[in-house]
Amino acid sequence: MFKKIVVGLDGSDPSENALRVACDLGKKYKSEIHLVHTPEPETVVVVGATTGYATVAASPRQEEMDEAGKAVLKNGEEIAGSAGCKKVETHLTHGNTADQILHCAEDCGADLIITGRRGLGAVGSLVLGSTSQRVSHLATCACLSVA
Repeated sequence: MFKKIVVGLDGSDPSENALRVACDLGKKYKSEIHLVHTPEPETVVVVGATTGYATVAASPRQEEMDEAGKAVLKNGEEIAGSAGCKKVETHLTHGNTADQILHCAEDCGADLIITGRRGLGAVGSLVLGSTSQRVSHLATCACLSVA
């Protein structure tokens, strides 16, 4: 049923819960799991705080955001591996997070997109709408939002 599952990761607990749900489904259906992360300034702060790196008050450089993004994806791979998922691909993207998740889903032919219901962009979602809402509204495949 679900041969290819895309998971939007941002390092938040809900996105990691989304990954765990994807792994449960992935084991059942022998699915490929695609982890998508689009680094944003919030990622640097959260990854820095959880890994012991100092964070700066100024806006992070793109290189810092990419490094933090790679750490989010590496953590996602570790979670997936611990859950028994064998087919995992990572995608570090740039641009609008929802659009990048949708592009990845289209490019890989996803049957399902799973996102965390509320991630790191809670303040921005008050103005722009949440990533999960945009993904579920525009996706051409099934979507699941996980708390």
